[in-house]
Amino acid sequence: MNDQLQPLKKPTRATKRTGTQDDIVYAHIFDAILEQRLAPGTKLSEEALGEIFGVSRTIIRRALSRLAHEGVVLLRPNRGAVVASPSVDEARQIFFARRLVEKAITELAVQHATTEQLAELRQMVEDERDCFDRGDRGAGIRLSGEFHLKLAEAAKNAPLVSFQRSLVSQTSLIIAQYEGGSRSHCSYDEHNELIDAIAARDSDKAVRLMMHHMDHIDSKLNLEEEGASGDLHAVFSHIVAKKKTRA
Repeated sequence: MNDQLQPLKKPTRATKRTGTQDDIVYAHIFDAILEQRLAPGTKLSEEALGEIFGVSRTIIRRALSRLAHEGVVLLRPNRGAVVASPSVDEARQIFFARRLVEKAITELAVQHATTEQLAELRQMVEDERDCFDRGDRGAGIRLSGEFHLKLAEAAKNAPLVSFQRSLVSQTSLIIAQYEGGSRSHCSYDEHNELIDAIAARDSDKAVRLMMHHMDHIDSKLNLEEEGASGDLHAVFSHIVAKKKTRA
C-alpha cells in the first residue's frame, strides 16, 4: 500500500492541506463532516479509509483518534470507529455551550480583530456566497463553519479556538442529523452584518447579532431529516478519482 499521500486542492481558499499524512487524512475527514457529507453513525472502517487514502491503518488510526478527541468520532472498543450521532439532549447541550463560546469570542474579536483579519472574514463570506450561488452547498456549509473558526482566531484566545473547533464540527453533525425544512442558507448575510459590527467596535450589537444567528440555526432543527451519506467510497470519491488519474 502506498503511504505517499499528497495534499489535494479544492477551489476555495480555505482548504490548504499540509503536514503529515495523518494531518491530511484528518483534514479530509474533518471537511467531510463540516460539509455534512458524512452521516452521523457512519462506520469509519480503517481498512476502507486506508484503501481510499492510500495510507497505512496506523495513519488512519491516528487521524481518527484526533477526531475522537474533538467529539465528532466515537472509538468503540473491538467495534471500530463511527461518526458521532448526538442525541437530542446532547444536541441541546452542545448548542448551549456553543452560544457561550460564541458570545465570548465575539466580545474578544471586537477588542482584538485586525483590519487584515476582518478582510479575510469578508473574503470568506464572499467565497461562501459563491459556493451557494453555484449550487455547492457542502462547500458553502464548510466555509460557514470555518468563518466561525477564523473569528475565534481573531479573538486571540487559544483555548477558545480549540473549544470552537470541536463545537463547530459537532454542530455540523447536529444539523446534518436534525435540520428540516427547505435547507435554505443565508448565513453569509448574517456574517456580513456581524463583521460590520465588529469593525465598528460595537460589542453589544455584535453579540446581539451573533445570538440572532445562533437562534436562526437552532430554529431550523427537528428530529426527522438526514442528508449526509454513510458510504465512505462515495464521500471520498474525489480522492479515489485523483489516485486513478495519477496511476
